[in-house]
Amino acid sequence: MGLGYGHPMGPLCSTHPLGLNVRLAIAEYLQRALGPCLPSPPLLREKVAAGELGRKTGRGFFTYS
Repeated sequence: MGLGYGHPMGPLCSTHPLGLNVRLAIAEYLQRALGPCLPSPPLLREKVAAGELGRKTGRGFFTYS
């Protein structure tokens, strides 16, 4: 996304500072508002359930030391 669309960062990189739990809440809200055409991603639900919330926990789609 960063290279192809000229965004400063891709969707996974932008999710980490915000928090995967926040991104999941947004996805669930959109699913309720728009219906089943936009389901929340299963992998995102799994990461949040495992406590992998991004930069604030040191793990998510990336690992921080």
